[in-house]
Parts: sequence; structure tokens; C-alpha cells
Amino acid sequence: MWNLQSVLHRQMQRPEEALVAAERAIALAPHYAAARVNRGMALRSLHRPIEAVEELRAATRCDRNLAAAWLTLAELLAEHADVDDAAAALDEAIAINPDNLALLEGKAVLLRTSASPQRAEEFLRSLEGRFPDVAWLQFYLGDLVAAHDPEAGQRRLRRACELEPAAAAPRLALIQHLLWTSGDKEGAALDEACALAARLPATTAMAPAENKVLRDLYSRVCAFEAMDRLGDFRTLGRSWAAAGLHTALFRHLARVASDADRRELLEQHRIAADRLAAKARTKAQRVAEPRARSSPLRLGFLSSDLRRHPVGYFVEPLFRHLDPARFEIFCYGFDNRPSDSLQSFFRSRATVFRRMPEATSQEAAQAIADDRLDVLIELGGSTQGNRLDVLAYRPAPRQLSWLGYPHSAGLAEIDGLICDPWNLPPDRTMLLERPWVLPRSWIALGRSTFSEAEAIDAEPAEARSGAVTFGTANNPYKYTGTVLRTWAAITAAVPDARFAFIRPEGGSAVFRANVHRIFEAAGVSPERVVFHAVRGGHLRWYDEIDIALDTFPLTGGTTTVEALWMGAPVVSLKGPAFFERLSWSILANLGLQEPVADDLESYHAIAVDLAMDRTRRAELHAGLRARMKASPLGDAAGFARDFFDLIERVVREETAVATA
Repeated sequence: MWNLQSVLHRQMQRPEEALVAAERAIALAPHYAAARVNRGMALRSLHRPIEAVEELRAATRCDRNLAAAWLTLAELLAEHADVDDAAAALDEAIAINPDNLALLEGKAVLLRTSASPQRAEEFLRSLEGRFPDVAWLQFYLGDLVAAHDPEAGQRRLRRACELEPAAAAPRLALIQHLLWTSGDKEGAALDEACALAARLPATTAMAPAENKVLRDLYSRVCAFEAMDRLGDFRTLGRSWAAAGLHTALFRHLARVASDADRRELLEQHRIAADRLAAKARTKAQRVAEPRARSSPLRLGFLSSDLRRHPVGYFVEPLFRHLDPARFEIFCYGFDNRPSDSLQSFFRSRATVFRRMPEATSQEAAQAIADDRLDVLIELGGSTQGNRLDVLAYRPAPRQLSWLGYPHSAGLAEIDGLICDPWNLPPDRTMLLERPWVLPRSWIALGRSTFSEAEAIDAEPAEARSGAVTFGTANNPYKYTGTVLRTWAAITAAVPDARFAFIRPEGGSAVFRANVHRIFEAAGVSPERVVFHAVRGGHLRWYDEIDIALDTFPLTGGTTTVEALWMGAPVVSLKGPAFFERLSWSILANLGLQEPVADDLESYHAIAVDLAMDRTRRAELHAGLRARMKASPLGDAAGFARDFFDLIERVVREETAVATA
């Protein structure tokens, strides 16, 4: 009975009372293993890990077959000691109980969640012959295999769904992997994912990570009502932040609908980042010896996207116009994909180019600290594959954000955010970091991507189709119901006008049906909506549109530059936050401020007026590329000079503050 009281106290978040009750039980029965497990768990809740481990080891000696004792011991060792120690404890348990599925699953989970995917896969494969019809085994193995063999992994996940049809986890894992499908099967994969989501039990209680998977699916197919049913802006965002799902906040930017939402979004980023920082504070870090002040300065870039990726496109000018006498460049990434031509160029120009796919955040931070940088710049914020957790250890004395994420990351250890006079929010409280403002544009065009090799069709799209075509290549995670209704209303207002989606999601029947529904409600018939289901090599498809309509509140960045480079004028809506001013910055640097609106009514009017002004559109189509090359965006050398001057200013100012 005392043991039962201990359990109840723990469930009610009363660890002190739980500890007392467990100790009363142990006093009555010293060899009662379950009571010792509960005492260990109470000590764990009271942040007394060493005593907790000792108590759990005692529990395993009292009852060698009690799986709960071994599993809890392994969890504690993984948290406070070492993954290898935790695995060794489970190996000892499995040697005694070789067919205990709970212990086998515990080891599989440990290896999966401890940056040991290869070890996890090998372990699961070793079990498959003995337990071919165990759902969790097929689930975990499918999830791992899909990372390097998508079709084989998805087959296993489908098998897990068959073996346990009421389980949500394997179904959601399959949805996630279908979302990562690329190529000719992308549309069909999205439709299968939608069918799986529709068959989820209505009673399923979603964890934040599972909610994120569904949100990502619904945003890609414009299922806005289903997305709204997942939760409101504040509840969803805070659940992701509290769960440490920093990357979930990236796609939350597009859902901002008010100033209160903008403030709430800042708070969500702060909550998520504080969680990263708290975890980093529990780990000891070896401090590298200070480097004697000398030239050149050491500048680090933290990103897994230094390749043919939008981040790589706009970082390229810095590497191409690097002065080795002023700066040494250090690069840090965490992907294990094959190198491409742009990454090879970066490697050739960098002093150090480290890829650490298996490194823990602490190990990566230590490697960076040992390089004794002057400034470290993270290039991804909350985007997938970025590692903000590494910056939580402060491996460099000055840490900045730039380029890859159009919002404050929220981490107090990031000192500043690099922007320009146009995308800098007028209200500085819309940023959590100090803004470091470049004099002109915050980006410039990398010549290997924005080259003359991609020719512009001399004739505008209207001359070939007989009607004005609006369009977008922006990712659907930036779409909202308001965005699509606005685009539909603009299309309806121009006689015979069409709208083109240059997106791989166009291959999905669900995506097309949801888009058609909104456009038809505005009076635009299905034949006036065109879908170009392409991924990669999409620049030439801009020849099929006359006017690119920007998304809002999360505006385009790379897509805006691409459209303009291909001679398609962009109509945009600017707002007060950083992520609402990206296209405004690009257009303002071209001296093209008239296509940028301050409100929805003006956005609609500008788009319709431009559609009616054939002469103006022809001028823009013929002259945009030359205009870009003559602008700050085309002055790659000048941009690099401005950027490196700013970094020197950061170092000088911070050094002066430190010495004072």
C-alpha cells in the first residue's frame, strides 16, 4: 500500500511525498524491487540522479526480471551519464531475459534517440528474424531505413500499420516520410499521406511532434480547415516550444494574423530557445585558450546548407570575394549528403570545413570552441537540420544570425541579427537580438546560380497564351486561406486571366481540389488555374507567368529573386515584422517600390493595375535582369566588402566593451 501511495504521489507531481512513501515500503520489505524503482523515480524528479541510479541498480539486484527497473535505470544513465553505459545496462538485462520485448524495445529506443541510427538499425535487423510480426520493430526499422532507402522504409512502415491498425505512431511516421518524398511520385505520396491522416482514430491524443507532422501535411495541400482543427496559434506554438520542437515554429510564421500574434511568436521562440539553453547549462564545457589578437579574423558559418541550396546561393559572394589577409573562414555542417559543385567551391575557399553528422551538440560546440573563432554566424535558425542547440553552449565569443531564417531565433546566446535598412522592422522590439544593419542589401546574387545560362523568353507569357497569367513558385507552407482567396479575387478581376502554381504539390489531387475550391468560389473556373508540378529546374517555368504574386505575411526571398531574375515582376505586401519585409528589401534595392503594398486593398489594386498595363509589364520583363545586375544585389564584390566591414565592426565594438 505504501508503494501504491508512492505511485499516486508521483502521478500527482508530488516527488517528496512519493519518496517518503517508497521509503516506508522499503522499510517493510527491503527486497521489494517495485518500491525501489519508485524511490529511484522520485529521486530522479528531485534532481538527485546519483542516488536515483544507485537505487535503481539495487532494484535490478532485487528482481533480475523486472523490466521497469532496467528500463528506468537505462533512461537515467542516458540522461546523466553516458549512452554506452545505458546500453550496457540493457544488454545485461537482455542477457538475463533474451525474449523480453519491453527490454528489446527499450534498447531500440535508446539507440534511435541517441544519435546512433546505424547501431539502432543493426540491432533491429538482428531481431527481425526472431520477431517478424512485432509492430514496433517494423515501425522503428522502417523509420530508420527510410532515411537511406525511402521505398524500403515505407514498405516496413505500411507493414507496421497493418500489424497494429489502431496505433497512430507508425501511421504518422509513414506520413512524415511520404512528406519527404521527392520526384515524380511526390504528388501521389501527398495523396497517400492525406488518406492515412483521414484514417487516424478520432480519439487519438496528439503529442506536439505528431501535431507538427499533420500541420506540415495540411499546409502542403492547403487543407486549412483541417489545420485549424489542430489548435489555435498560441496553443500550438507554445506546445511545440515547450517540447523543444524549435523547427516547428518556422512554418508557424505564415499563420501570423495580428500584432498580438507577432508578439506571441517572439515569446514562442524565446521559450523554445530557453529550453535549449537550460539543457546546455547542465553540461560541462572545456574552455579553449584565448587566441592572441591578430589578423586575419576567424569567421565561422554554422549550416548544413552550404551547397546548392538558397543559403549557398547567397553565401557564395562572400567566399568568392574573400580576402584571406582579413578573414579565415571556418564552416560547420551536420549533414552527410554527397558534396556538390557549390559545396566543393566552399571547401576550396574555407580554412576549415567540418561536417559532423554524428556529433552531439556538446561535441560540436567543443570542436568549434577549439577553433577559437572571433565570430560565429548561424545560417538557419529554426529550419530543418540547423543546430541552434550548438550555439546554446556559446562556442564563440560573438554569435550572430543571418540569412537562412527570417525571424529571431530566440536564443539569448545569439548576440545579433544581420539585416538591411529595408527589412529592419521599424519597431525594434520585433527582434529579440540586436540588429546589425548592412548599408544596402542583406544579400547579393551568387553568380553560379544566377547566371545568363538561364535565358529569358523574349516574349511575355501573355503573347503565347492570349491572357495574363499570375503565378507563384512559393512553397505552400507560406499559403493561408486569406492568401489564396486574395489571389483568386485578383485573377477573377482581370478578364480571362489565369493563375499558375509552379510547385511539385501540383501533382497532388488533394492540393488541386483544395485550390480549385477556393478559386471557384471567387468565380475562377478550373481551366483558368494551371499546375506545373516540378521540383528543381523550375526557373524556366517563370516564362509561363506574367506577374508573380507574393505570399504574405511570410514573404518570398529566393522565389522573389528568381522571379525577378527571369523577368517576372513581383507584387508584394509588406508588414511590420522582419519576415514580412523580405521581398520589400529586394524590390527596394532595385528601386522598384511601386509593386509593394501596405495593405490588402492596395495589394489587390497594384496587381490588377499592372495586369492591365501591358506596356509597363513589357518594360519590366525586358529590363529586370539588367536592373538587378546594376543594383546592390548584383554588386557581389560590394556586398562582400560591406559584410566583412560589418563583421570587423562587431569584433571591434565587442572587444572595446569587454576591455572596458
